[in-house]
Amino acid sequence: MNEVFAPHQALADRLLGAFDANGTDGSHDLSHIVRVWRNVVRIARTEPGCDTELLLAATILHDCVPVEKSSPLRSQASRLSATKAREIVAPLGWTPARVDALAHAIETHSYSAGLTPETREAMVVQDADRLDSIGAVGIARCFHIGGRMGGGLYHPADPRAVAREYDDRNYALDHFPVKLFKVADGFLTPEGQRLAAARAKLMRDYVEAFLGEVEE
Repeated sequence: MNEVFAPHQALADRLLGAFDANGTDGSHDLSHIVRVWRNVVRIARTEPGCDTELLLAATILHDCVPVEKSSPLRSQASRLSATKAREIVAPLGWTPARVDALAHAIETHSYSAGLTPETREAMVVQDADRLDSIGAVGIARCFHIGGRMGGGLYHPADPRAVAREYDDRNYALDHFPVKLFKVADGFLTPEGQRLAAARAKLMRDYVEAFLGEVEE
């Protein structure tokens, strides 16, 4: 992990020391933060003028208050993290406007919050985080979270939900049409859209392959 957050490694070390970046959820751990940061760097290269230090802080702190997917507070998770992030960066001496921009980027990253990013940095963070929820890693995270919530892989009698309502709390496969395919269609930056298209295709192909196997 040495210098993975360069050129802001010192800031990264300080922020990571302010909360438990690993917690108990393997889909929202330090490796998730690293993947999101790599996505941020990739997208920010195509978005001139971004505040990369703010982007780093938003990346590291975007899930600093962990909230389980099954929690009734899930829609407030990004707001809770934004509030905590304000406390964590207070000793850095950032201007109030910059702290507000950080909080906005964190608050609007979440799909569950349903908020619209209004700054370039917030758009980059949202796209970078959502990239990690689709594609190959997104597939792995979907089934990992489904298992942690005690659900099954799919509905054995009706895996395509032809004669039933989708139920992604109990069947991980249902989460693809309920949320992940929608996430894949909602990217804001041109580079995010380009990267998402390839991951979305992989994900859709996987679901069809999965259904082909269980319906044989």
